[in-house]
Amino acid sequence: MSRHYYCVPICSLCAIFLFLIGLRAPCQTTRNGINAATTSDQATASDQPILRPQVPKLDKSPTAATPSSHTITSPAVPLIDSRSNPGYSSLPELVRDSKKLAQNYAVSETPPKSDLISQQESSIAPPLHGSSGTTEDTTLTPAIAPGSASSSKPSPAPQADPPAPAPGSASSSKPTPAPQAVQSMPAPASEEPPRRSLPAPMDGVFPLTEWVGGPLIGVPDTDPTWPLEKAIWAAFPVLKKNRIKIYGWVDPSYNASTSKHSNVPLSYNIIPNRLELDQLIGRIERVPDTVQREHYDWGFRYSGLFGIDYRYTAASGYGPSDGQLLRHNDLYGYDYPEAYALIYEPHFAKGMITKIGRYISPPDIEAQLAPDNYLFTHSLMFTYDAYTHTGIQQTIKLSDQWMVQGGIHAGTDTAPWARAAHPTMELFARWVSKSNRDSLYGGIDSFNGGSYKFQKDNLQQFNLTWGHKISRRINTMTEGYYLYTFDALKGGTVSNGPVKGFGGGGGPGAPLPGYSQAFGLLNYTNIKLTDHDYITVRPVDYLFDPRGWRTGYATTYSSWTIGLTHRFSDLLCIRPEVRYERALTGSVTPYDNGTRRYQFTFSVDVIQRF
Repeated sequence: MSRHYYCVPICSLCAIFLFLIGLRAPCQTTRNGINAATTSDQATASDQPILRPQVPKLDKSPTAATPSSHTITSPAVPLIDSRSNPGYSSLPELVRDSKKLAQNYAVSETPPKSDLISQQESSIAPPLHGSSGTTEDTTLTPAIAPGSASSSKPSPAPQADPPAPAPGSASSSKPTPAPQAVQSMPAPASEEPPRRSLPAPMDGVFPLTEWVGGPLIGVPDTDPTWPLEKAIWAAFPVLKKNRIKIYGWVDPSYNASTSKHSNVPLSYNIIPNRLELDQLIGRIERVPDTVQREHYDWGFRYSGLFGIDYRYTAASGYGPSDGQLLRHNDLYGYDYPEAYALIYEPHFAKGMITKIGRYISPPDIEAQLAPDNYLFTHSLMFTYDAYTHTGIQQTIKLSDQWMVQGGIHAGTDTAPWARAAHPTMELFARWVSKSNRDSLYGGIDSFNGGSYKFQKDNLQQFNLTWGHKISRRINTMTEGYYLYTFDALKGGTVSNGPVKGFGGGGGPGAPLPGYSQAFGLLNYTNIKLTDHDYITVRPVDYLFDPRGWRTGYATTYSSWTIGLTHRFSDLLCIRPEVRYERALTGSVTPYDNGTRRYQFTFSVDVIQRF
């Protein structure tokens, strides 16, 4: 202390000293350089309570609200310098004015700092937190000027239960959260449900978002709730609880064709220049949960079809379609191309699905049911390969990249109880690259020796499909197959019904002794335009049928197709397209009931789901 202070009477000096200890004993800052009183100072202050300023005590309970006027966020009360107060003549006056000054600073938010405080801030080091030997907690919030950059982030006091900040105070903007256990939050509604596989490679505007080959294991059911399904669930909640879905769609079409009587070998809209009902589908199914691996699950599917498309899914031994097609050659008929059960076993490899019943032939890019196709019409090679099998098939997931399938069925489009049934092997493998940009899926669709039996085709079929994603908007898929049989009939399976203008009927074709074969090559390229539109180009569609075993005409065919799909919503889409096709070899005229070498069509269909 400078000599200037010896001018003050000794009693006044002692009073000032004791007052300052009492005032500053409870004050400590952590960021502005003002230290707390030492332990000995605290003890001295506790012996002189009359000199302590009357500052309300802070409630340390975690739920107590501390008024902003009681939270000291301003600089501590400065020492009273005798140079600025030379007129005190007695200790009572000094104590009285000191109390007033302390009370004014206790409620002030922006008091000025004195010269002495500035000297102390620069010369005294901050205290160490957690030091032992103190008799009370002397830590207070540091002095921060309102509006400063750090005013919204006060340093918390080292207390187990800090006081709650006052409403509207600077510290209330970022309250310290109470400790709690980490909990997993539910995924936002916009996110896809969990899956145990690589992400879907294709955009949702396309009919297929996964690579060819299924059923897939580890992929969730992401179909929306269809209107009929929703209504039935509301009336029968037990169906919703058990995930049993009932829904369907209707698919009418129209085409303008250069042919007058028949569009065959185009499929499925074989009637030229007319509006027809291609498919009216009703489906009931339960999809097993193959994402989880904790328990077995089960499922099933039954799809009933009415329309002109039934003639392509009808199978020997399955009524009423076999009689409607093979005996009567009816234009319209009813069939059920899917009628199977599923058992999911989660512990074998990465999961295994066993399928039992009648199911769609696995390998093609295209499918028998309308919503699963990129275009309305089908390729030539798809028109003349297998449609359905009946038997047992097992699908095993080895990893996210590899899947294998094997099974036994009764032969192409044949029921096990039909006279033309053959025990037939099925074997496939599916590979997807680590980048998820390429896929290969292929193998044996039917293999049993290949002998023609009871006027029914017995295809021996081998397929390979390569898929490649150019970008999220563009993908391409290329497929090839090879077919053969022995001792077949020209035109394949016999239709004993009457000959009709749209095709079919007329009984067995000419015998083809020995070995008959056919092969095809196909490409689809799909381009997303908007979230509701995509274009599909089918630039390659070749079918080589040198003996006329498949089509009834010994020639090579080719078609070129481009189409647009517009989705008005999940429930409604329209698919216009243009197509040109022709026979490439010889003078054969396979179109319009054997009168033309080529055919040009404009077709459009509408799919309405319910």
